[in-house]
Amino acid sequence: QVQLVESGGGLVQAGGSLRLSCAASRSISSINVMGWYRQAPGKQRELVATITSGDNTNYADSVKGRFTISRDNKNTVYLQMNSLKPEDTAVYYCNFVFRLIGSRWGQGTQVTVSS
Repeated sequence: QVQLVESGGGLVQAGGSLRLSCAASRSISSINVMGWYRQAPGKQRELVATITSGDNTNYADSVKGRFTISRDNKNTVYLQMNSLKPEDTAVYYCNFVFRLIGSRWGQGTQVTVSS
């Protein structure tokens, strides 16, 4: 069994920055895609950003130019969030698509941006 462990959420004022991290509990297979998603109260979960094993990135239009996804050469993905806005408030989830076992989700971390 592999778990994804997230960290880095919290409360920040508008215009501030946060950095989220997500690490797999153990190396079980190569990872095809790492991503971040978010879910605000009363809304559906939405894609924030993804990064492939070849370092191709994809961003939601709402975060382009403010958020940056990156990964290390092991099992950790990061989301640097700058110029945060109140509408970025949500629970953020990481997602890994492992080559051998498919998709796994983290437990979620709360990000709250005050105005």
